[in-house]
Parts: sequence; structure tokens; C-alpha cells
Amino acid sequence: MEDSLRILEVCEATLGSASKNLLPRVVHLWQRSLHATEQEIAACYELLLPEERKKAARYRVERPRGDYILTRGTLRYLLSKYLKAPPHEITFEYTEYDKPFLRNSALRFNVSHTEGLAILGFTLNRELGVDVEKVRAQTDAHTLAERFFSAHERQTLRDLSGDELHAAFFRCWTRKEAYIKAIGEGLSLPLHQFDVSLEPDPEQALLATRPDPKEAERWIIRNIAVQAGYAAALAVEKIGIARTV
Repeated sequence: MEDSLRILEVCEATLGSASKNLLPRVVHLWQRSLHATEQEIAACYELLLPEERKKAARYRVERPRGDYILTRGTLRYLLSKYLKAPPHEITFEYTEYDKPFLRNSALRFNVSHTEGLAILGFTLNRELGVDVEKVRAQTDAHTLAERFFSAHERQTLRDLSGDELHAAFFRCWTRKEAYIKAIGEGLSLPLHQFDVSLEPDPEQALLATRPDPKEAERWIIRNIAVQAGYAAALAVEKIGIARTV
């Protein structure tokens, strides 16, 4: 039987964000502006482990380097609050598809960032995925849709143009990305193998899954209400499973 699930409104994340108690059957969502001062970037950098600092150094362009530092540092800060542990003592392991997780912990998390904004999601004992994209004029929206999206989604987009097309395209893209991140299989799961709604704010955006139609019953996909100019989505398991990995 499905248990109740509360998806809370998005909170602003900084290194001064207040600690929040994460309860069962609740999803916490945070957004982090990536338009930050040098001092904010330096504070996040101090939270990174040596291997993360090496990864940051491999970015040759300043903006993506700063985005990575801010996103990763904020993730470590929030995890330290949830786990009540120093940021430097938190270590990640990775699935075969490079999804990070915490071994022997009920806490699940996922992160996404785009130009100017990061989204972070946290819950207990259920997988989740988040995605955020900056909405922009996508001149090849129809071409990309024909290549990657399902027949249902392609047909919906064929009837749209202009701003409506671009908004619907990114709603579709973020919902699909959130779902494949939640199940943790990356692009090994073809994007045309499941259908999402392109409506602005559906109660449930996951419409169908193939080849197993029952998979759609396991998941919720919904909008994340973020600032204007962005599309964001959350995918989360409906049923919590008490487990550690």
C-alpha cells in the first residue's frame, strides 16, 4: 500500500542555512544561486575533499569551475547538517552509472545544476532524482525530440511553436532526466521508453513506462517550483523501503 509522501517547497541554500530535521515520507528541496561572490566560492572550496579540489582545478573556464565548487560545497554542507557530521568526514560511493550515494545510510540525495542555479533534493529510504535547466530558445527542439523523445511526447511538441515549444521542451527534458537519475541507470535507459506529460503543472507527470507498465506506479514525477526562466523536476519513489546500501 502506498504511504503518504510530502514534497516540501523549495528553500534557499547557503552555507548559513538553518539545520532541518528530515522526517520519513518527506522530501526536502533546496535551490542554490550560482551567482556568488569570490568569498562564497572560497568558503565552499574549503569544504571539498582533495580529490574534489583536483576535479575543480581541471575546469579551465572560471564559471563552470565556480559552479562545481558552489554546488559540491553546498551539498557537503547540507549533508553535514542532516548527518550531524563534519563535511570532510562524508564520503561518497558511486553506482556503476556514477550516481553518488552514502553507504550504510537511509539518506538519499540528488543534485543538478545549470547556468546560474543548482537544485538539491534529500529524502529517506527512497530513491530520487532532480534536474534543472535554464529555459532558452532551442532552435533544434523538434530535431532533438524526434531523436530522443517518445512518440507521445513528439506528437505533443509537433503542435507547438515559439515560447510554448521551448517551455514544453524543457519541461519534458527535466522530467525525463529526473526519472533516469532517480532509477540510477543513466542513459542506458532509452528516453523514448517512457512517457511524461508536457503540461505545465500536472499532479503526476509520469504517464507510462515500457516494457513494464507497472513501473509507472512506483514513481512520482512533479515540477519543482523555481525562479522564472528555469524548468526543474523531481522524480521520487512512492513507496519507502527501509534499506541501506
